[in-house]
Amino acid sequence: MARDYYGILGVAPKATDQEIKRAYRKLARELHPDVNPDESAQARFKEVSTAYEVLSDPEKRRIVDLGGDPLQQGGGGAGGGFGGAGFGGGLGDVFEAFFGGGGGGAARGPRGRVQPGADSLLRTKLTLAECATGVTKTITVDTAILCDGCTGSGTHGDSKPIRCETCGGAGEVQSIQRSFLGQVMTSRPCPTCRGAGETIPDPCHKCGGDGRVRARRDITVKVPAGVSGGMRIRLAAQGEVGPGGGHAGDLYVEVVEQPHEVFVRDGDDLHCTIRVPMVDAALGTTVTLDTILDGPTEITVDAGTQPGSVSVLRGHGMPKLRSGVRGDIHAHLEVVIPTRLDGKQTKVLQEFKNHRDRDQAEVVSTGSQNTGGLFSRLRDAFSGR
Repeated sequence: MARDYYGILGVAPKATDQEIKRAYRKLARELHPDVNPDESAQARFKEVSTAYEVLSDPEKRRIVDLGGDPLQQGGGGAGGGFGGAGFGGGLGDVFEAFFGGGGGGAARGPRGRVQPGADSLLRTKLTLAECATGVTKTITVDTAILCDGCTGSGTHGDSKPIRCETCGGAGEVQSIQRSFLGQVMTSRPCPTCRGAGETIPDPCHKCGGDGRVRARRDITVKVPAGVSGGMRIRLAAQGEVGPGGGHAGDLYVEVVEQPHEVFVRDGDDLHCTIRVPMVDAALGTTVTLDTILDGPTEITVDAGTQPGSVSVLRGHGMPKLRSGVRGDIHAHLEVVIPTRLDGKQTKVLQEFKNHRDRDQAEVVSTGSQNTGGLFSRLRDAFSGR
């Protein structure tokens, strides 16, 4: 199971990079072995450092936000010694917490201009009928695409990137700071090239050297039959193009199912309410129901139907995703008692009552009553009552 890296640092999933960094610095100052020698604090310190390593890396954080665990997918593991994976990228994250810079040791080197693109998410509204039948929709997306002026190189014409003069191509600049641990050499991304190790003296006039531009485009999405609200459809490589023309991330289209005027959906089953006059409930009748996929369908109301009865149409509900099997329609029957009677109607009912003198009002236990509307019955069914 994926670890809750946000919970380890005590931040919300929508926390900014600065909020994550502040939370890590605060915890590191409290749990650092030189400050708190307790063994449980040291274990907690390793855990906090690992969480910061993951959430401070855009690609690893993206995996976490999609429900995965980058350290369980070959991205390293927790634990280890003082300079091991349990402290993120060695001592660097520790010194970052105290001094705001990277750790000493071997230089990480330039990160390169070409970076993978981020995933994108948008939502599309579908009616219940569209969810039942499937639909092909054209959606408009606004994402970064490859710059057609430089095809991702970021340069203008025949010009080429050159080595950064500030960092000498290392992508980092170093400084020495004093601390209670002695002199510490810290490293930061080069402010001139932003860690790429190279600069573009003559950038592309269209993208400004980024290798990508924002554009609005139309994409066709095939929605399969049986989808429901909250489901996501993945369109590979249709997300954001990365800096420097890096390969595009994925686009996820999330389904927002619109309420239906008649049916309430429960998985693959549909529920509706049919109001039946008292006389029809007593004598029996048929009711025509306009179903989603099968058109008008007759429902038989048996003679003597009681309030709260349910008539089930097997196989007339929603299709199961990527399957020919379908759910059911549950028609909840509500018997309607007239509230106003004229003299003739009152007389007829009185004569009927006289012929049914054995029918008497009685008090029964609350548990034997079947009361409440459709939604209360659904609630009771889901709660196991």
